[in-house]
Amino acid sequence: NILDALYDMRFDDCTPVEENCIPPILEGRDVMGVAQTGTGKTAAYLLPILSMLDDGGYPKDAINCIIMSPTRELAQQIDQAVYGGNDGNRYDQEIKSLRLGADVIIATPGRLISHLQMGNVDMSRVSFFILDEADRMLDMGFSEDIMSIAKNLPKECQTIMFSATMPTKINALARTLLKNPVEIKLAVSKPAE
Repeated sequence: NILDALYDMRFDDCTPVEENCIPPILEGRDVMGVAQTGTGKTAAYLLPILSMLDDGGYPKDAINCIIMSPTRELAQQIDQAVYGGNDGNRYDQEIKSLRLGADVIIATPGRLISHLQMGNVDMSRVSFFILDEADRMLDMGFSEDIMSIAKNLPKECQTIMFSATMPTKINALARTLLKNPVEIKLAVSKPAE
């Protein structure tokens, strides 16, 4: 289904980040990807995960994938998502989705933490955990939030981390969160055309 959709959208070639990340993600490996914004990172993790979810076998009443994003704007770019500062109606919808289960939830750390503290989120059956723009999240002071979110994940959860840079603190976070990850470092010098 995913390949058919891509074909219909005239996507014929992978970007380097997609080409390098999709196979290990499909194999169930944890991945640490270092690549600039605008290089195709979102598709590099979303396509294989959507494909696996589409193949089935994941619980309908659980949250199957959580994507952490540093800002609401980025979360919205990934998809219309779970993010803060909206009307009450939107909030009710969030709680319903969080409690009844959803294939993919996209959230900022602060927003997810507040839902966790209120007991709205059961993360015990999450299969995929993605940190997009991890370096920005750490720069914004989300390190503790990320660690306390990660503590709620099951041991067998597949974790994927993307960062534009690889400073020591990102390395340390990767060592804490990822299990024997495949490391993919690409064109760190310049953003995509």
